Amino acid sequence: MMIPPREPDDPRNSDVLLRRRLLEEGWNDRAIRRRLADRSWVKLRHGAYLPTPIWDQLDESGRHGLLARAVQLQASTEVVLSHVSGLPEYDAPTWGLDLSEVHVTRKDDRTGRREAGVCQHCGTIEEGDVVTRNGVEVMSATRLALEVTTIASVEASLCVVNYLLHAGATTPEALARRNEKMTHWPHTLSTDLVLRLADPRIESVGESRSFHLCFRYRLPMPKSQYEVRDESGQLLGRVDFAWPEHKVFLEFDGKVKYEKLLKPGERASDVVIREKRREELICRRTGWRCIRITWADLEDPERTAAAIRSLLFPSLGA
Repeated sequence: MMIPPREPDDPRNSDVLLRRRLLEEGWNDRAIRRRLADRSWVKLRHGAYLPTPIWDQLDESGRHGLLARAVQLQASTEVVLSHVSGLPEYDAPTWGLDLSEVHVTRKDDRTGRREAGVCQHCGTIEEGDVVTRNGVEVMSATRLALEVTTIASVEASLCVVNYLLHAGATTPEALARRNEKMTHWPHTLSTDLVLRLADPRIESVGESRSFHLCFRYRLPMPKSQYEVRDESGQLLGRVDFAWPEHKVFLEFDGKVKYEKLLKPGERASDVVIREKRREELICRRTGWRCIRITWADLEDPERTAAAIRSLLFPSLGA
């Protein structure tokens, strides 16, 4: 597993305060209500609380992860964190996913139910499906990747699958083998499509969405993480995506990318300048053209696709 476990003091590993345990320790409902009233605690769900300073440190994914842990602790039968609710334990992206409901899978193979913000699933659990991460039982990365495709869009699912592949948490072969056993699962119509589009070389949500944009708008599919060389074979740089036959490459600009490229003592502006010089070098030495897109461009995909198409096929115009 390439995704390391969390540090013990990570706020996402915080203990959920359960009412039943608090009562055993001598608390009463009046004292609990007082903690909630003065905002010392926040209420995750009925009978489950968290200290406010911890809650305030968490993003939406981290909050969902602790809510899911509360559901698991309070369940009347053994359940495993699954679908989108297992992703926080892998630090996986949750872009485009509905986190309003906690998903768990029953271990007793009985029919699940949906109530009070919780969806219980009853899919058959195979050997190797359940692992322990950060002290909780969660579905394996392989199964999680496939489960997400049954409840999310192709674009959001692709972001998850590519992340887990790139991190080495699963492989295309493992996904294909496990998918063969899902023929009777409901809502798997898009699973095969996501697996065909998935690419372990894609490094970020922004890149996954850019790749999906090309598919959605019927653009020629680019080569991922392409090494551009000059006529002598000298490596000029690796680009996010490229269409070598059209002499065009695409770079996705995002905050995470620049943070990853930061060297000791550098600022984000230093990375921007260095990336700009790399782009200019590639264009000057090869005659290739570059298009850079950002998160804002992904929110206007039709216009962005038209801009890419105009670079690939300049004689056709936009």
